[in-house]
Amino acid sequence: MSLLTVGLNHNTAALSIREAVAFPADQFASALDDFLRLPQIREGAILSTCNRTELYAIIDDGLTTDDDAGLRAWLAAQRGLDLATLQDCFYIHRGREVVRHSLCVAAGLDSMILGEPQILGQMKDAYRTAQAARGTGTLLTRLFEHSFTVAKSVRSQTEIGASPVSVAYAGVSLARQIFTDVSESCALMIGAGDTIELTARYLAEIGVSRMIFANRSLDKAQELATRYHGYALSLADVPTHLAEADLLIASTAAPSHIVTADQIKKALRKRRRKPMFALDLAVPRDIEPSAAKFEDLYLYTVDDLQSVIDDNKRSRQAAAEAAHAIIDARIDQYLEWVDARQATATIREIRAGAEAKRDQAIARARRRLARGEDADAVMADMARILTNKLMHEPTATLRKAVGARQQRLLGPARELFELGDEADDTPSAPGPDNPRETR
Repeated sequence: MSLLTVGLNHNTAALSIREAVAFPADQFASALDDFLRLPQIREGAILSTCNRTELYAIIDDGLTTDDDAGLRAWLAAQRGLDLATLQDCFYIHRGREVVRHSLCVAAGLDSMILGEPQILGQMKDAYRTAQAARGTGTLLTRLFEHSFTVAKSVRSQTEIGASPVSVAYAGVSLARQIFTDVSESCALMIGAGDTIELTARYLAEIGVSRMIFANRSLDKAQELATRYHGYALSLADVPTHLAEADLLIASTAAPSHIVTADQIKKALRKRRRKPMFALDLAVPRDIEPSAAKFEDLYLYTVDDLQSVIDDNKRSRQAAAEAAHAIIDARIDQYLEWVDARQATATIREIRAGAEAKRDQAIARARRRLARGEDADAVMADMARILTNKLMHEPTATLRKAVGARQQRLLGPARELFELGDEADDTPSAPGPDNPRETR
């Protein structure tokens, strides 16, 4: 079995591609089920967020080095996209690099906002979903759990998460550049997930006085409204209250636009040229992109936060270097566990074979003793036969091996049987002191 990851993220694909590839919540379970039915997949999981879509898989060793092609083709077909348009966006990791990548993703080192904590929760959700679908076996279970443990170590041993930096934080920082005084501003937030909650917390910290929460589930919107002393709306009521928003922040999992350009146009007309800051943190986008043409609207997406993100990367670079050192030291822990597991399986097979030969020898000896044969002779014969049976396969393999293959086998054989320094294994010509072995 081998580890394989195929994916694309904010470093390799534009927002328009990422939002087209991302799995909507209502399609995720069926897509995962279809992924796990692929013939080459022994274990599998899908991680799909606004900034990345990745396939994690355990595949058969017997497949070719092009085994990732099937996964790339599956992902394109699943999302109804032309594979050629995605080809340059994919990255492929195998073996050790899968472990490194998984650890870096969990620790936030591969995120748009360096060190952001939300990806860890998203990765845990993906793991739990794969578990529920019976997609994770021993190897992927260990990989994800090891990734979570290492991510915790990175956060506790470095300053990677010392300051509150996330996409939400970057968006609020950008808003402050446009509105120097936010104390009299009204924020309309669409959605009720982690990103919206984090944004609400930051807005409260900088003094935004009025918050409106809109969500498909009114109960969830009400929870946030109670916590931040705002009020709740259903999504259907958003157009009515859109003109009240100085700050419009949207982050839902909706498959299509929540706020249209026409609704924005009507709201701006009511605001009498008072500017509106709109931050669309959703993938696919919640706010119709064509609204960006309106003069009094400042519309930003996750990709527009790059300058804030770059500042964050510089401030956290030293912490990131320390984090990478921790990860480098922990990659081998997982790989050594895999090696030990494979060794255990091999040892189990060797012991089972030896025990079967032992049982055959004992059964034969008992039959001879039952016939009244001499016990010492039977025991000596049993020991000889058992020794020959146990040693037949390894010695026959060494004799049959020739050239480079024989040289590769001799060293490990001497180590396995604790024969000490390598002896002269050059065959001698038969003679009085080296007769050919006969059977």
